[in-house]
Amino acid sequence: MRRFIGPLVIGIAGAAVLIALGVWQVQRLQWKEALLADIEARIAAEPVALPAAPDPRADRYLPVRAEGVIGAEELHVLVSTKTEGAGFRIVTPFETEGGRRLLLDRGFVPDEAKGAERRTGPVAVTGNLHWPDDRSSATPENDPGDNFWFARDLDQMAAALNTEPVLLVVRQEDPPPPGIMPLPVDTSGIPNDHLEYAVTWFGLAAVWVAMSGYLLWRTARRTT
Repeated sequence: MRRFIGPLVIGIAGAAVLIALGVWQVQRLQWKEALLADIEARIAAEPVALPAAPDPRADRYLPVRAEGVIGAEELHVLVSTKTEGAGFRIVTPFETEGGRRLLLDRGFVPDEAKGAERRTGPVAVTGNLHWPDDRSSATPENDPGDNFWFARDLDQMAAALNTEPVLLVVRQEDPPPPGIMPLPVDTSGIPNDHLEYAVTWFGLAAVWVAMSGYLLWRTARRTT
């Protein structure tokens, strides 16, 4: 009987740990889905006036409507979309009726249209305030001299365009600009891998139980 105690204890303990990790990932999945639902509701809420002092935490994703003038200067941020392939985000200065200068992410143009002329001047904009986290350890440094940007670094962009380090990502321009496809803020870039992790842990638990059962069976055969 003693020969069964060790494998049985190890089998139960290992399975318990793996199942607990799976349950924890299910709980994390529920938390992440609730968080994403809250963010989506905030993104789609009724637009408000631009805050006097936007806060990166309190005003993240805040829907805003503003009227002003789009400047002619542009920054080109490398981006790729599933439907259009590689191209550039067009980021310009936007001077509001109140005299503030912001960064305006107008949206996507294909690579061949990067140097095309685009309509500027007076416009009404509806969009969301955003503090993007585009940079990873593999992201190259921006090249402001050649106007080639790999990440939307707000401080660096604000210095280049002489604006506040506040980014308004367009959902709609009125009137719409020909040749620019808005890339509005959404939750697609927020990772949610908890279901895959849960399946992995529960799968490992099943394998562990099967292996433990096989070990106990082999032990029983050796004792008969």
